[in-house]
Amino acid sequence: MAKWGEGDPRWIVEERADATNVNNWHWTERDVTNWSSDKLKELLIGVHVENDEGSCEVTEVSKLEGEASINNRKGKLIFFYEWNIKAMWTGRSKTGIKYKGNIEVPNFSDENDMEDLDISVMLCKDEPETPLTGLMKKEGANKIRVALGSYVGYLKTEFTQGMILPTANGVCKQQSSQSKAKVDKTQIGSGSSAPPPSTGVKIPTCKFSLKETFLTSPEELYRVFVNQEMVQAFTHAAATVDPQTGGKFRLLDGNVFGEFQELVPEQKIVMKWRYNTWPCEHYSTITLNILDHGNETELKLECKGVPVSEEESTKRGWRQYYFEAIKQTFGYGAQLY
Repeated sequence: MAKWGEGDPRWIVEERADATNVNNWHWTERDVTNWSSDKLKELLIGVHVENDEGSCEVTEVSKLEGEASINNRKGKLIFFYEWNIKAMWTGRSKTGIKYKGNIEVPNFSDENDMEDLDISVMLCKDEPETPLTGLMKKEGANKIRVALGSYVGYLKTEFTQGMILPTANGVCKQQSSQSKAKVDKTQIGSGSSAPPPSTGVKIPTCKFSLKETFLTSPEELYRVFVNQEMVQAFTHAAATVDPQTGGKFRLLDGNVFGEFQELVPEQKIVMKWRYNTWPCEHYSTITLNILDHGNETELKLECKGVPVSEEESTKRGWRQYYFEAIKQTFGYGAQLY
């Protein structure tokens, strides 16, 4: 299965050194085990699925054993995590009958691909058989996989900012715990659309525009960018998408992330958007204008604030990993121009 990044290393989630960090030869290690434990519980508890048979929900994380850390080795960020997870789920049929079951994820670690993750779902002993078990094994397991992918995304965005930080002379320094706390508070706050505080130094930026035509309706094209399931489909990876003003999005395990600033259904999307290796806290502004041309829909992209050194890779990324991927996934094919 194709993944973002093939052919362009700047669009791949890997441990890497920032181009401005060539002189950073120190070792930094950050233990994020306690934070990870809380974040995993937050993401897993409340996972909900339903169908015509009834509904199921993860109600408790009964066991969470493991550890997580981030290392900066000579300017390269390396993520380590290994977890053994057990959880409880409850189901309720349309007729009101309640069921209980268990979930086990014994091999959630940085060494295993998310698609290969072993998620076991079963009923508790002495519980009668129910179609809801099948619902949890399929749809429930998929949502659990997405939640775990979101954890990796948060890990790679919330804790890396202070570990590689550009400064005026081009040499990176570690962010102080006081300023790091301020950044974290801004990042994980209540969803305010206010821009994050500036960090580091001003960098030269540029703007560009792209056009693309899709053989679909404005309504469907708009949904592709704001519907979490559709985003996961064309990126072939876990994603989180909160389609409201101030809502956050993270794609490809946090490799691309940002915030929606304006949403006009079927017409316009404005968002803060950044790639994970850009200078700390630097966002571009992306405006997507959706134009109805009858049998086809035109998408006009306006991008402002992209680091000059990232202009061409960002253009290629949008063309290949958004436009072409959307056409191939949903059959909206048309000639590029």
